[in-house]
Amino acid sequence: MRRAIRFLRRNETVEARNFEPRTTLLDWLRLTERSTGTKEGCGEGDCGACTVVLRRLVDGRLVSNPVNACILLLGQVDGAEVLTVEDLAADGRLHPVQQAMVERHGSQCGFCTPGIVMSLLALYETGETPDRQGVTDALAGNLCRCTGYRPIVEAAFDALGRIEADPFAQRRLEVAEALAALRDEADVLVGDERSFFAAPASMEALARLYLDHPDATLVAGATDVGLWVTKALTDLPKIIWLGRVAGLDAVMEEEATLTLGATATLVRAREALGALDPDLDELMRRFGSQQVRASGTVGGNIANGSPIGDLAPALIALGATLHLRRGDASRRLPLEGFFLDYRKQDRQPGEFVTGVTVRKPAGRQVRAFKVTKRFDEDISAVMGAFCFDMADDGTVREARIAYGGMAGIPKRARAAEAVLTGAAIDDRAAAERAVAALDTDFAPLTDHRASAAYRRRVAGNLLMKALMEIATGDDAATRLIAHREVRHAAE
Repeated sequence: MRRAIRFLRRNETVEARNFEPRTTLLDWLRLTERSTGTKEGCGEGDCGACTVVLRRLVDGRLVSNPVNACILLLGQVDGAEVLTVEDLAADGRLHPVQQAMVERHGSQCGFCTPGIVMSLLALYETGETPDRQGVTDALAGNLCRCTGYRPIVEAAFDALGRIEADPFAQRRLEVAEALAALRDEADVLVGDERSFFAAPASMEALARLYLDHPDATLVAGATDVGLWVTKALTDLPKIIWLGRVAGLDAVMEEEATLTLGATATLVRAREALGALDPDLDELMRRFGSQQVRASGTVGGNIANGSPIGDLAPALIALGATLHLRRGDASRRLPLEGFFLDYRKQDRQPGEFVTGVTVRKPAGRQVRAFKVTKRFDEDISAVMGAFCFDMADDGTVREARIAYGGMAGIPKRARAAEAVLTGAAIDDRAAAERAVAALDTDFAPLTDHRASAAYRRRVAGNLLMKALMEIATGDDAATRLIAHREVRHAAE
C-alpha cells in the first residue's frame, strides 16, 4: 500500500501525503504551490481558464492532454507530469505557442490566455498540422470575450507551422523515463478509514475496497463529481479513483461487437465509435470540449445516470449490454434496464460498472443528432439516436429509438418503434404515426434548456429526419452542414 500520490512537477517528483480527498488540482497549484498563472474562472470546466496539460505514458508513448484543473482532483494526477503556463518559457525564450500569441496579438485582458496557451500546447505536442476545424475543436473549451478567435487561430497555425526543438521536445525521453519509474502496481490510500483518497491498482482491490466502503464516491474523470465540489460544495470524505485500475480502460473489438471499458476516456471512445458510423464520430466531437473528453470516461457518463448524457441514448440504440461487478460476482443487463428513475440506477451497494458492449451496426442504418443552444461544448436539450435493421425490400425489421432529455432517464421510444417495425422506411403515414406515438413514450419537462413543447417538436422532427435520410439516401438535404468527406457513402 502506497500512502502518497506521486507526480512530476518541474523535473522533480512530488509526493503528496496529506490532503483533503476533495482537493482540486487548481487549488493545489494556486494555494499550495502558489503557481497563480493558472486562473479560476467558471469553476465548472466550461471556460477553460484553468487549463493545464498532463503528460502520461500511454502504451509506451508520451501523450499530452489538456485538462480543466478546477474540476480535476489532485489525486488524479498520480503518475503524470503536470505542466502549467509558468513552465513554458526557457532560457529567456518564449515557447513557440506563446511567441505566436504575442506576434498575432491573441490576448487583450489576458485572463483566458494561460488556458488558451495550454490548449494550444497540447495540440502542438501532437506534432500534427490540423486544418481549421481541428484547431477550433482544440479551442472549443476555451472562452475568450475580448480578442475574438481570429488572431488566436492564426497564432495556432503559426506555431504549428514551425514546430521546433523547444525545451519540451528535448525533454521527452527524460520525462518518459521518469514517468516509467513512477509506475508501480501498489494500491494507493491517502488518509484513514474515516476519510481517504484511494486509487486501487486492480479490479480485485477495487471490488474489495468498494464492498468495505459502499458509501465512498467513485470517481473516474471527475467531470461531473468535480462540480459537486466546486458548485454544490459537497463534502466527499471517501473518494475511490478508478484511474489506476489495470484493464478497466480496455477497448476490445471483436467481429460483431465493441467493448468499451468503464475508464476508457471519451477520446478513446470517439476513435472506436467513430469508426462504426460518421454520426457517432460527430456526436463524440461535440461531446463537451477536448479537456472534458480527455478526462471524462464511458463508465462515468453512464453511471452518473444523467438524463441528458449523450452517450447512453446512442449506446442504447446500438443494443448495448452493461457489465457490472460486486465483490467476486459479475452480471450483465441491457443498458436501458440500468436506468430506473431520475438519478436512480439498478446498481447495488458496492457494485460498479466495468464496461459496456455494443453491437456493431453491420449494415444497419444509424443516425444520431444532438440539439443544443450553442454548437460547441453544450449540454443537449434533446439527443436522438436511431438504429434501423432493414430488409432488402425496404421494410424495417427492427427499430431501436432512444432519446436523452425527454424523460428523467435516457429512454427507448418503444411505442414509436412498434409503429415502424414492419413498415416501409419511406411510408410517410407510418412515419407520422411514429412521431405521434412519441407522446405515448414521453412526457418531457420544461426547464431552462427547453420547454416541453419544444422537446416534443424536436424529438418528432429528429425521427422524421432520420427516416427521410434513410429513405432517400441523401442526408445533405436535411443538414445545414453536410458530412463532407464522412457522409454516409454507403447510401
